[in-house]
Amino acid sequence: MKIIIAPDPMLREVCAPVEVGDKSIKKLSRQMLREMYKADGVGLAAPQVGILKRFLVFDTDWVVEDEDGNYLPRNPHVLVNPEITDHPEEKVAGSEGCLSVPGLSVEIERYDQITVQGMNEDFEEIEVRAEGLAARCLQHELDHLDGLTLFERLDPVARMSALKEYNEILAQAEAS
Repeated sequence: MKIIIAPDPMLREVCAPVEVGDKSIKKLSRQMLREMYKADGVGLAAPQVGILKRFLVFDTDWVVEDEDGNYLPRNPHVLVNPEITDHPEEKVAGSEGCLSVPGLSVEIERYDQITVQGMNEDFEEIEVRAEGLAARCLQHELDHLDGLTLFERLDPVARMSALKEYNEILAQAEAS
């Protein structure tokens, strides 16, 4: 399993709902969590690893636990067929990066609190109330399920600037 990097067209695909009882979800979500942790991320959506199904993993509660400063998982979550069911009216700006857009960080407006309904990896109905980083992370990963990257959340001027910066990052990576 490998994280797909923009501008791969797979990141623009809208994902199909997961069929209840899909036995592959447990194994895939464990693999996705390993990839997310390995990449020092806090969230990863299925299309970011080439799976066009509506599920994601996240863990915004990492803690440093060893003498080398390695982050270890503390509170991993799997959300299948998630949907935002509640949020405040106002959004707040915050810095955001993406494992599929390495090296770039941009300001994006998101709700600071959300409620998400979906299922866990055992297909039990769950509700997640998130705020702060967890709310931002979930909205970001839900965007991936709808074929949106952080570029689509920017106004046209900011988008052009971010794309220029990202292309420079890609060119530097190729040169080294």
